[in-house]
Amino acid sequence: MTINKKMIAFYLPAIIAVLITFSLVLYPQEAFEASLNGLAIWWNIVFPALLPFFIFSQVLIGLGVVHFLGVLLEPIMRPVFNIPGTGSFVMAMGLASGFPLGAVLTAKLRKDKLCSKVEGERLISFVNTADPLFMFGAVAVGMLHRPEAGATIAAAHYLSSVSLGLMMRFYKCRNGIMHKQRAVAQKKAQDNIFKQALKALVRAREKDGRPIGKLLGDTVKDSINTLLLIGGFIILFSVIIAILNLTGLTGYLATCFSWILAPLGLDIELAPALISGIIEIDLGCQAAGAIPNIALSQQLIAVSAIIAWSGLSVHAQVASIISGTDISIVPYILGRIIQAILAALYCKLLTGPLQLSSLLRAETIPAFLQTIPNSKLPYWYGRTIFMGERFFFIMLLLLAVSLAFYYAEGLYKKKARKNNASIKINK
Repeated sequence: MTINKKMIAFYLPAIIAVLITFSLVLYPQEAFEASLNGLAIWWNIVFPALLPFFIFSQVLIGLGVVHFLGVLLEPIMRPVFNIPGTGSFVMAMGLASGFPLGAVLTAKLRKDKLCSKVEGERLISFVNTADPLFMFGAVAVGMLHRPEAGATIAAAHYLSSVSLGLMMRFYKCRNGIMHKQRAVAQKKAQDNIFKQALKALVRAREKDGRPIGKLLGDTVKDSINTLLLIGGFIILFSVIIAILNLTGLTGYLATCFSWILAPLGLDIELAPALISGIIEIDLGCQAAGAIPNIALSQQLIAVSAIIAWSGLSVHAQVASIISGTDISIVPYILGRIIQAILAALYCKLLTGPLQLSSLLRAETIPAFLQTIPNSKLPYWYGRTIFMGERFFFIMLLLLAVSLAFYYAEGLYKKKARKNNASIKINK
């Protein structure tokens, strides 16, 4: 191992850890306050918002429902995204509930051997997304104070996510040949897709074998452990960001970053917000919304890029979650970079040449005015209902399209066989 590799692998992490520890000694009060802020975010918003969905999703996997849906949704997920049908459940949950649920469920699918290593890397790259209430409420209403901006932010985010998914279908596509052959063989053996789905459910339930009580107990325990892990990362990165601000490193990095923004036609005042957003998504969006005398379109472009990137805090959570699998974090990180660029471009189009933001404004203001996160029970209840509705809507939409694909393909093949038969008779 060369000196440069040793520096990166051994010396640099040790030096950073020592510097952070030394900073905690120098700024104990500020570090304590930052940790309390991180704890408040986790306890008041993240924990109650994600716990029901963590439990709900793992129970469905244990009962075999996800396997059932996987068979029904294979006709759309395989040709479009080159992932198994079970990935549709992760996609719907990720789009409805936000990160890091997409990463948690992808890791669960890989551990249960419901997807290959490459399929897991494809899947995690585009399903670990921000939730709609965060974009409409926390960002548009709470940080930018512009409720009408929520539709533009969400549209840019989801368009970039789906675009990334379509791009990732070509990632190591040769590795999926055997899986495709297996899927074709299953299709020939059993033509009725609903029978295949029901048999998959029964096989999965028999393989799991846990009584309902044990399944629920294990699910609650695993969900709380995962949320404790997420809470630890939120608190850790809150302290790191506070230390960077106190030592002046954030301002220095922002000065360097401003050299990149000017050639791209972006205001250099966005540099500090983007630096904060590289580390933590909430602080970056909040900093972008607090910049005075700057065009809203510029703020939206910065916010869209920050949300798509999602911050080192989320990346650390994902790395820890998938550490128990063979899924590599590298495709995920590259996917975040690509999606951040795509989200910024889509946002520029939506606020510029396409002018769709004004068209969506009238429809979004009444629906999302009361979505600013808070720790009260009505918000928790409303958020759970909202996310649940979005999940079922996405699943029903995917199911309808998948079955349409399946039966259309069947009719096409039936017609082709009939034509071939008539040609043989004529000969």
